[in-house]
Amino acid sequence: MQNKEMKDYSYEEAVEHIENILAKMDEGDVPLAESMKNFEDGMKLIAHCESILNLYERKITKVTEDFQEKIKEEEIE
Repeated sequence: MQNKEMKDYSYEEAVEHIENILAKMDEGDVPLAESMKNFEDGMKLIAHCESILNLYERKITKVTEDFQEKIKEEEIE
């Protein structure tokens, strides 16, 4: 992986990097040690993507709940 910290990858950058890793692994002529490193990096990137998606899911849930509560308050008035 590049000298970039995992937390610094945007979702899109992480997905692009995962795609690059998969393309290298599909070529089949990568040494075993490099393949293992690529696999480890890919798994870390996948976990990072999942954490980003979970964060946005929680934000969407919060916004939706706030919106629904506001609608209920307006109906009461």
